[in-house]
Amino acid sequence: MKISIIVAKANNNAIGKNNQLIWKLSSDLKLFKKITSGHYIIMGRKTYESVGKPLPNRTSIVITRNPEFQLPDGHIVCHSLQEAIQLCIGKHLNQVFIIGGAEIYKQGLELSDELLVTEVNASPEADVFFPPIDPSKWKKVSSESYRKDDKNEFDFDFVTYKRIKK
Repeated sequence: MKISIIVAKANNNAIGKNNQLIWKLSSDLKLFKKITSGHYIIMGRKTYESVGKPLPNRTSIVITRNPEFQLPDGHIVCHSLQEAIQLCIGKHLNQVFIIGGAEIYKQGLELSDELLVTEVNASPEADVFFPPIDPSKWKKVSSESYRKDDKNEFDFDFVTYKRIKK
């Protein structure tokens, strides 16, 4: 099973502030929807709460320490990233996406096969950050540029990194 992290991060690795996105990038949201539709997506509870509901045509796995936390039918609560990954392996999935937040990304970086990174050309104020991408562990294999326009607040590149096999 391929484990992919999908993230939008700024030049300063910023990914959010006050549990919210810190930019408006319509093209990035469309990419996210296209890539993750039909798949299981793993996220932390705060990320789930910032989204507000399960995303259409995806199965949400929400990681929380709260034993009382519940999701709508068809979606799953786990209590660790390892538990979530094992559940996906048990379901014989081809691919799963880790979609945030910062702590789940940090844990997932060691487990992931690829990074799908929207590199936003900005350095906004933030209170959560993506870990630095170590070039000794990750190789950039593709990049597509998008320009700022009326629906995209900043220029950005959509970059795919693959783990360097040792």
